Amino acid sequence: MADFLPSRSVLSVCFPGCVLTSGEAEQQRKSKEIDKCLSREKTYVKRLVKILLLGAGESGKSTFLKQMRIIHGQDFDQRAREEFRPTIYSNVIKGMRVLVDAREKLHIPWGDNSNQVNGDKMMAFDTRSPSASQGMVETQVFLQYLPAIRALWADSGIQNAYDRRREFQLVRDLVFLHCCYFILMTFTGS
Repeated sequence: MADFLPSRSVLSVCFPGCVLTSGEAEQQRKSKEIDKCLSREKTYVKRLVKILLLGAGESGKSTFLKQMRIIHGQDFDQRAREEFRPTIYSNVIKGMRVLVDAREKLHIPWGDNSNQVNGDKMMAFDTRSPSASQGMVETQVFLQYLPAIRALWADSGIQNAYDRRREFQLVRDLVFLHCCYFILMTFTGS
């Protein structure tokens, strides 16, 4: 009578879930789970927008991406902010050096002649130091220059030079303005 029973291979075709061993059933469950995951990923990738940003150095490619992240509600966590801090400090110092230099080259007088000392201090900043050359300025170094930066940013001569920034290259000028505002507000407690 056992000869009349269908073979295991025939039963597995007609009733695939009934004749599986526990190992085979587990493998089939995992396979279905993987297929669902691949399907979800495929849908996600289809909806994903990819952009290739081309441009010269210092043209704002990274800044654009950071602004898009903020605009679309993915703000930076505290760790990311801490990582950006040395770069922001470096940009502020470099930007202020460019403004002091441009003020002189454009023959713009100081609003307050005592700011010549602050301007000299900014121009004496060693941009070839290992950390500064990599675009990183530590907090303690930046704090030494903060009073000079505040005084210079408030000077009408520097503001006049900033207004004429189309006549010289101010690295990331829009970012510089925002960084100055951020830094000054952070350290003044406003």
